[in-house]
Amino acid sequence: MIKLIRTNYDNKDFVNLVKLLNAYLKVVDGDDHEFYDQYNNIDILKNIIVAYVDNKPVGCGAFKKHAENEVEIKRMFTLPETRGQGVASKILKGLEDWSKELNFEACILETGKRQIEAIQFYKKNGYMVIPNYGQYKDVTNSICFKKVL
Repeated sequence: MIKLIRTNYDNKDFVNLVKLLNAYLKVVDGDDHEFYDQYNNIDILKNIIVAYVDNKPVGCGAFKKHAENEVEIKRMFTLPETRGQGVASKILKGLEDWSKELNFEACILETGKRQIEAIQFYKKNGYMVIPNYGQYKDVTNSICFKKVL
């Protein structure tokens, strides 16, 4: 059974999962990692979900306000050994529900084009490709998505 908890950036389990995420992205993003990393400070995140299976932290995700009625999904990650078990979908749904509770109307996000599994995951969960936004506008390795809640 997957248990979700709402927390913030002080959560030690979240911090440890993000360290694993960063190590993974350093390999996947290669030379682009430093560019992306500058936009992934976790100390500004106040809306975080950590997923647990048998009291073990297995995944995380967060959002931050992007525009008046829009949040940006950040730091989505699940441990490799728990992928394909619905953990990420539950985290994403939890983030979307929390966003709606706070009266946001849409979620946006960015992922790298090399992250094929992530792209498939977001499409499967109802996210549509949009033009790259903000700091990703001219980044050819980025692909941006949006879902109206």
